[in-house]
Amino acid sequence: MATKLDKTIKRELEHKGVLYTVAIGPDGIKVTRKGARKGHEISWDSVISGDAELYRDLKISIDALQPGDSE
Repeated sequence: MATKLDKTIKRELEHKGVLYTVAIGPDGIKVTRKGARKGHEISWDSVISGDAELYRDLKISIDALQPGDSE
């Protein structure tokens, strides 16, 4: 049986040589660069509804339309 997520838990993550703090709580997930105060946060509603995936796909398509540095 899984443990109920009723309080925030924090874990450290190293990604591409940079340390981050990942906070998983009842409201959602927050990723902050180690030592910083502000980070990226996403609610469980966005994750579960698919809005997070939709946002990612939209960003990929917009970035593909931007002129590249290969001029």
